[in-house]
Amino acid sequence: MPEVRSFHDIVTEQQQFALARALEQVNALVVGKPQQIKLAFVALLAGGHLLLEDLPGLGKTTLAHALAQTVGLEFKRVQFTTDLLPADILGVSVHEPQRGQFVFHPGPIFTGVLLADEINRAPPRTQSALLEAMAEHQVTIDGTSHRLPEPFFVIATQNPTDLSGTFPLPDSQLDRFTLRLSMGYPSPAAERALLRGEHRRQMIAACQPQLDPASVSALRQAVLQVHASDALLDYLQALLAASRQHADIATGLSPRAGLALLQAARAHALLRNRSHVLPDDIQAVFVALAGHRLVAAGGEHSGQALAQMLLARVAVD
Repeated sequence: MPEVRSFHDIVTEQQQFALARALEQVNALVVGKPQQIKLAFVALLAGGHLLLEDLPGLGKTTLAHALAQTVGLEFKRVQFTTDLLPADILGVSVHEPQRGQFVFHPGPIFTGVLLADEINRAPPRTQSALLEAMAEHQVTIDGTSHRLPEPFFVIATQNPTDLSGTFPLPDSQLDRFTLRLSMGYPSPAAERALLRGEHRRQMIAACQPQLDPASVSALRQAVLQVHASDALLDYLQALLAASRQHADIATGLSPRAGLALLQAARAHALLRNRSHVLPDDIQAVFVALAGHRLVAAGGEHSGQALAQMLLARVAVD
């Protein structure tokens, strides 16, 4: 059985304090959304990607800007539209007569944090341009593979699919996002703070990075060292099995979803200053991880409702 290491064996005090400052700073910039912010950090530290789905104007883009600025990663934004082409994201090879050859010109995907804004306003062909990048951290143009910077993190925003001018994300695209979150309307107190406070863009531009690319990479490595016991894995597998056997679920969770769940739970434990995973960590990330992967039989329940049903049905031994 692997040895359970202490928290400070895998995370230094300096890293712990820097991570705490980063969380505090993003909470100051995005008011009244501590749970969404914590889960955004979970997706980042787990080495995954984040999908933010909600109505326009609820702070999705603000969260993406604030997170990128705080963790010190290069940030680029692509506004997805109906006429956006894959080459507009990935880049293109251009013939340069002076050199007598084609030269690759990287697209905006070559960055630390890519904000794919309103991703579901682009057709599926353009959405799928992100698949290789999100899974393999590389893009292939004209038969040549180009590595992306590390760490690499995609934050996509999308409007509800019942709004005009939207295309549903393919299931394969949805599965590449570790977590899907909704921002929701702010509380009256948080909205008053927004109305009385400085402009969010000015605040974000003025804030100082609390982490850097090397720190983010080191924290991702630390997540891999967070211990998951056999009993914990039993609980995780019970949730996966229940999702495949539930009468109301047409498509359950895949093994890849199980691996993502374990990584997200490990990242959540790290954010709670623990070197081991508890069932609470799985429960804290499960709805955001499973909600966009579960497909209801007959369409009577949302994915989030199905995820909540599974949590209620599967007991912790």
